[in-house]
Amino acid sequence: MSVSDPVADMLTKVRNASMARFDKVDITTSKLKLEVVKILKNEGYVKNFKKVVIDDFPYIRVFLKYDTKQNPIIHGIQRISTPGRRVYSGYKKMPRIYNGYGTLIVSTSSGVTTGRKAYERQVGGELICSVW
Repeated sequence: MSVSDPVADMLTKVRNASMARFDKVDITTSKLKLEVVKILKNEGYVKNFKKVVIDDFPYIRVFLKYDTKQNPIIHGIQRISTPGRRVYSGYKKMPRIYNGYGTLIVSTSSGVTTGRKAYERQVGGELICSVW
């Protein structure tokens, strides 16, 4: 079965695995997905990730993070720009997620980065997703 929005599929897998309190989740790999997972790791939403090969297909294995009471660190993860409706923003109008407590992931001309770093570099781009 083909997936029309692979990034939204990845975000749904991470959200569902986190709510079900799984230790890890395997995601089919792509360059964009790998960059999004790197940002999630750097911002502290996941423990770690690694590339694995299962049945000759490359996957990204994401190890999920929980607090001391086993509550998921990721409270919400939402796709903003979709294949049918692309959403772009300049750096001056970059939205803030939960008044700065959340993270906005943006695809800019200089690569995939957070909304905060895009604002500091004064570059706009396509709003991929928000995490809080």
